[in-house]
Amino acid sequence: MGTRALEGKIALVTGGSRGIGRAIAQRLGRDGATVAVAYARDEAAANEVVARIGADGGRAIALHAELGRHGDAAALWAAFDAHADEYAPGGVVDIIVNNAGIGRSPDLASLTEDGFDEVFAVNVRAPFFVVQQGLRRLRDGGRIINISSGAARLAMPEIIAYGATKGALDTFTLNLAKQLGPRGITANSVAPGIIDTDNNASWLRGNPEAEAGAAALAALGRVGRPEDVADIVAFLASDDARWVTGRVIDATGGSGL
Repeated sequence: MGTRALEGKIALVTGGSRGIGRAIAQRLGRDGATVAVAYARDEAAANEVVARIGADGGRAIALHAELGRHGDAAALWAAFDAHADEYAPGGVVDIIVNNAGIGRSPDLASLTEDGFDEVFAVNVRAPFFVVQQGLRRLRDGGRIINISSGAARLAMPEIIAYGATKGALDTFTLNLAKQLGPRGITANSVAPGIIDTDNNASWLRGNPEAEAGAAALAALGRVGRPEDVADIVAFLASDDARWVTGRVIDATGGSGL
């Protein structure tokens, strides 16, 4: 895939202010896309991502959208539309990346009904309605990329609800691929393993034993980096991936083989 492969494209990345979402937003920006960086709470971090994309020669804007509540998708697209004249003429979008999510959940014995509802609202319901309400804006030949998890294919009872949400997201992806194929729109999931992000910092960083254990899970022998995932997303967003749809792309470094 050549540089500036996404020139002229408009991308929306949810959860784009930190971690994997930040790396995705910055990579898409470097590849030429105009990027709407959606964030829930940390405006300063989102603006920093926008500034970094600008410094790399790209264009981006930060959009506030707290997912996980009724009306969240409508609010996100309203924020997008408010800036459409400047960043997305005609209010169209080419690439939707559903990255925002709650990263962990308690085990079966500890999970409350409220906790269950929250993780499903953010990780499943929000992407569903972001896509539903984005379809009239999504151009033919567009891309939908959902950030799943290796936990969807591995038994991990300690985060049972989280894994279930990612399994649901993969099923959603499969059905989108079938429904939207006639429009030339592809839909794929990317499933990371353990990634060195702020979400994992409390137990991973500065803990050589934990890092060694996490690295040992991967056939490639190290902990993943946000850029490892972002580069796969960039491929799926490009024309090089035009014949790939309905797939879950493993981004675990070969965990659980």
